[in-house]
Amino acid sequence: MSDNTTLRVTPLGAGQEVGRSCVVLQYRDKTVVCDAGIHPGRSGMAALPFVDHLDWSTVDAILITHFHLDHAAALTYILEKTNFREGSGKVYMTHPTKAVYKLVMQDLLSANLSSLGSLFTATEVSQSMTCIIPVSVHEQVSPCPGISFISYHAGHVLGACMYMIDILGLKILYTGDYSREEDRHLVKAEIPPVRPDVLIVESTHGVHILETRAEQELRFTALVHGILQRGGHVLLPVFALGMAQELLLVLEAYWEEHADLHSVPIYYTSSLARKCMAVYQTHIHAMNANIRSRFAKRDNPFVFKHVSSVPPQRGWMQRIAQGPPCVVLASPGFMDSGSSRELFELWAADPRNGLIITGYSVEGTLAKSILNEPDDVLTLKGERIPRKISINSLSFSAHVDYSQNSEFIELIDAEHVVLVHGEKTTMDRLRTAMEARYQDRGVERQVYTPGNLDTLDLPIRHARIAEVIGRLANEIPREGDVLSGLLVVKECSYTLVDAQDLQECTGLIAPVVTQKQRLVVGVAWELVRWHLEGMFGSIEDVESTVNTIRVMGVVDVKHTGKQQVTLEWASSADNDMIADATMALLAGIDKSLASVKLTSHAHVHADARVPWYEKMAWFLEAHFGPVEVQVEGEPVLVVRVDGEEARVYSTNPVHRRRIDVLAFFIRCQNAAILLTKRENRTLWEAFEVSPSNYAVQKTPEPLICSYPGSAIVTPNEVFDDEEFQFGLANFLSRPSAIDSDSPLPPPADPQYINALLANILQSVGRSIDTPRATERSQFGS
Repeated sequence: MSDNTTLRVTPLGAGQEVGRSCVVLQYRDKTVVCDAGIHPGRSGMAALPFVDHLDWSTVDAILITHFHLDHAAALTYILEKTNFREGSGKVYMTHPTKAVYKLVMQDLLSANLSSLGSLFTATEVSQSMTCIIPVSVHEQVSPCPGISFISYHAGHVLGACMYMIDILGLKILYTGDYSREEDRHLVKAEIPPVRPDVLIVESTHGVHILETRAEQELRFTALVHGILQRGGHVLLPVFALGMAQELLLVLEAYWEEHADLHSVPIYYTSSLARKCMAVYQTHIHAMNANIRSRFAKRDNPFVFKHVSSVPPQRGWMQRIAQGPPCVVLASPGFMDSGSSRELFELWAADPRNGLIITGYSVEGTLAKSILNEPDDVLTLKGERIPRKISINSLSFSAHVDYSQNSEFIELIDAEHVVLVHGEKTTMDRLRTAMEARYQDRGVERQVYTPGNLDTLDLPIRHARIAEVIGRLANEIPREGDVLSGLLVVKECSYTLVDAQDLQECTGLIAPVVTQKQRLVVGVAWELVRWHLEGMFGSIEDVESTVNTIRVMGVVDVKHTGKQQVTLEWASSADNDMIADATMALLAGIDKSLASVKLTSHAHVHADARVPWYEKMAWFLEAHFGPVEVQVEGEPVLVVRVDGEEARVYSTNPVHRRRIDVLAFFIRCQNAAILLTKRENRTLWEAFEVSPSNYAVQKTPEPLICSYPGSAIVTPNEVFDDEEFQFGLANFLSRPSAIDSDSPLPPPADPQYINALLANILQSVGRSIDTPRATERSQFGS
């Protein structure tokens, strides 16, 4: 099965720019927002994403990838200043991210950076924290029906993750900022095990290929060592968390290896970093094996021997600036304000000092413009000072370069690739390079570079995949095999399960619809049982207050009243068919041929003591008119028809007592007679006179006549062995079966009558004396 639908992707920020990441995903009636950051190079409302272009009450979930300002700092504004709380949306981030995010936002407001204090207050930051739900990496979370997501390690900074989002079966991987290279304390970004339909990926470095981590560390330490050897101060603008911890680990290791540097102090100026060290030590499990193993040996890598924090005392910058050579890691990394900006202004005029930009610099920030090495710079007070400090740039950025990003994109192999978090030119170059790679491989993939508020309508054709669980999964199916079971749909995930495993595997209980049907039957209960056994084989007796039998294990037939039965069964496709067959059988049970045969029973006539010859006389009179009975000696019956005479008598008295005439049927003058004989109660035979040839025939089925107006005759079960009896049985005829248009045989003549009587009576042990007895041979026996 497959669906053809459209996914709408709209960047409210980070579209052809770096900063204020905020991407809206809309699929069917679901809305998910990924990240909510500010632009570090702007202030006030201009720093926010284009929040006015979305009805935030319709948002089902906001997913924050990490704690950096350009990915998370606008969250408070959205939660407290928009109509987000009018809806049922939820906010998610990992446990380390939430722990650090609170500290970052408090530090941001206390420093009054970028005049963000006009956007929200510290109280609102605290209030917004209550809306944030922390999640664990690899934990599957469902914010609402139809949406679920799983977070994966992204590297970059502590707690950073990428989200595999499932919206009604559509899978979207949003990376945020990620790194595919393991550093001194973080794991590298994971490759999710599930192939997404859409990949939304950062493009920070575009097609630029960075040095390896070993080469970067070697060049970095050489630059630092060189500046110190010439008597200068080293300024390293960093963000309080993330790259700062990585550089501290690098410097600590380098200082440990060089004894001549032991006297040179390394300062870390961020009070926020000091607070966050407890977070780092708490979330050791989120770091790489090297850090975890050191902690297991009670060796805390974040307790530095050669690094010290600057005490928050007044005038500390001037004392450091005028003191001996040292290394200072100061925040923020963009140098627009804070201690990094103030130290830069103090050291900018001295050529012995050195500035090393170690991360990515955003357009519009001092860190970006200083790379052009201007002759002078404008201070925060509006004064121009000469710039003689050396400028060096190293990409210790925890972002992927082209080689890592292109490899990751190809490994993910999504049908649609959306580039975000990159400058326009950088994104265009990356798109061109990726399209060329796809073309070389002969693979058709779509790569997009939307700007802010540019909505992409991505046509999505995704297959519905059902997971097979329970006993259906005991054997691996081969191609062409058909699996039959219950398809369970939960939030657009499909599970195929055997009906018997439904409750155990899914927690669901199948509803049971019990159906009942009452029928009126004109037969005894034992006959009902006999018919059901004949149709369905063995049946099961069920203990109940009334007679109950179970047909094929599913349909209960209950004797609920005189001439009434009730069928009861659990409704299903198979059970309903069995119930229908049972009802069809019972509905015609009283008209069944077998029912007529089985329901015959012994009965006593009022004339049970009448001599046999008188009964025979009655019989013959009914056919041929008046019969003369001569009882002198051996009884003789004289039959006269059209002047002809026939004498009927018995030559064997023993046979008289064994003759049991059970049935007959006469239609008009056709003289069609059924007689049956019982021999030792073991064999039944029928003699049927066909009106077409007037021949007496033997048939194995004694109860069916094959001429128009046929009748069904039931035999007597018992006869009196002490006294000869003739019984005229009841019979059930079917008038509808009589074809009134069928031609009738010619009227009977004397020869036919005499021959008929002779053949019938001879077959039951009697003889007939007739002048034309020699002609009877034409009928046979």
